[in-house]
Amino acid sequence: MRRISSALSTSDATFRANSAHNRRLADELHAMQEKARHVRPERDVQRLAKQGKMMPRERVEKLLDPGSPFLELSTLAANRAYDGESPGASIITGIGMVSGREVIIHADDSSIKGGAWYPHSVKKIVRCLDIAIENRLPVVHLCDSAGGFLPLQSEVFPDKHMAGRIFRNQARLSKMGVKQLSLVFGQCTAGGAYIPALSDYNVIVRGTGAVFLGGPPLVRAATGEEVGVEELGGADMHTSVSGVCDYAASSEDEAIAIGREIVDQWDRPKKWDCQRDAVEAPYYDPAELYGILPDDIKKGFDMREVIARIVDGSRFHEYQPNYGQTLICGYANIWGWKVGILANNGVLFNDSSLKGAHFIELCNQNNTPIVFLQNITGYMIGKEYEQKGITKDGAKMIMAQACSRVPKFTVMCHGSFGAGNYGMCGRAFDARLLFSWPNHQIGVMGGEQAVNTLADVKAAQMRRGGQEVDAGVIEALRAETGSAYLDQLSAYYATSELWDDGILDPVDTRNALGMAITASLNAPLEDPGYGVFRF
Repeated sequence: MRRISSALSTSDATFRANSAHNRRLADELHAMQEKARHVRPERDVQRLAKQGKMMPRERVEKLLDPGSPFLELSTLAANRAYDGESPGASIITGIGMVSGREVIIHADDSSIKGGAWYPHSVKKIVRCLDIAIENRLPVVHLCDSAGGFLPLQSEVFPDKHMAGRIFRNQARLSKMGVKQLSLVFGQCTAGGAYIPALSDYNVIVRGTGAVFLGGPPLVRAATGEEVGVEELGGADMHTSVSGVCDYAASSEDEAIAIGREIVDQWDRPKKWDCQRDAVEAPYYDPAELYGILPDDIKKGFDMREVIARIVDGSRFHEYQPNYGQTLICGYANIWGWKVGILANNGVLFNDSSLKGAHFIELCNQNNTPIVFLQNITGYMIGKEYEQKGITKDGAKMIMAQACSRVPKFTVMCHGSFGAGNYGMCGRAFDARLLFSWPNHQIGVMGGEQAVNTLADVKAAQMRRGGQEVDAGVIEALRAETGSAYLDQLSAYYATSELWDDGILDPVDTRNALGMAITASLNAPLEDPGYGVFRF
């Protein structure tokens, strides 16, 4: 493959201004991640220490193979929810190596309200197990939770994708032969008791670990029976009487050591045979991404410059370079793995939509994973394009993408608006992993367009009611709705709601994609097949 010829000038004033802007965004991201990961009230830190417990992230670090990478997911989940009381949604998830095996980790963060599950906590655990199912990744659960956050129980318990989905997913993983291990460091109460019970293996720590459907207070209230924690659900009872747990450990360190020994017994599933070449670092410096990304969501840039700083050797075989030029399609390698790339260089017209649909089919024919790099304002609208059939051409691209059999990965590089989000494998379309950059915005339309639309609707309502259009009312509406709408477009709002799997510093994108692609190859390819293409 040929190396991309970069037209970038690092001495250009625009590059320098962009670089300063995006480095500032990256610094803000790292500061927010650091706070979500490590800043806790001292009383909570001391509470865990008095109980003889490690901090949750210390457990994860000791579980992982020394020096191995950890792809943490959704670090800033719930950052806009619950008045900031649930950093990271009180859950740590990510992909890493344990005893030489790829696993996904779910760890309760007991430094936050005893590890109680908020609605976003449940959503994050369900997403973790969805990733395990889609990629056939073994799961290690680090259990230490006070159970569901009762003041919000109606948002935790009853619906299809709430807490019950956790246990449904665990059962599905077992049916698929995907292994699960639970390390019980604290209390697993009510529904939380089913996490170790539905795991293939579990280890429980004496003195702090406990598993029961109802703790002593609930037993007393419901039955009048007086019983202590250890007798009701402690380590020795469960490993010698009930058989609910497999191994008792005298300390958290011992529990982690036993857990690593268990994982060491697991077989190593054979990955499917994705084409791979020797790994080559990008020819161009990935840090130059800061200067490529504009400082305004309405400004464009050449996505080839982004591709050149992510892929091996900055080499790219572009498919149909002279046709449908607002969508770049082509082949490259990321950490050696062959991938097909679809990247937006403008609005999607009829020709670019058809080109995208055809290229997706080629990737499926060639068993090549697909990476979508989104910067999309949508499919083109207007009389000319509707008469040419833009709706059915966009539907062809959506059909090809939705029915793709190869793993898909999405990076939200800039804007993601309208149905273009769908064609380019937005959240609804089951990318194995989907990441955002700090500058990213997402919405049914851009902020300016949305505000203008709402103002026009309000003015039309006034006219229909026989009123004169009041410019002051219209401007007040613009200010009020504009501020709220722009806030909801933010990458931080999106990641708070778990519409992505985390915000990446752009320079980390290549590594994140490399780990994601490697993990995806554990799951066999589906049988090929498409629905009806409207011609």
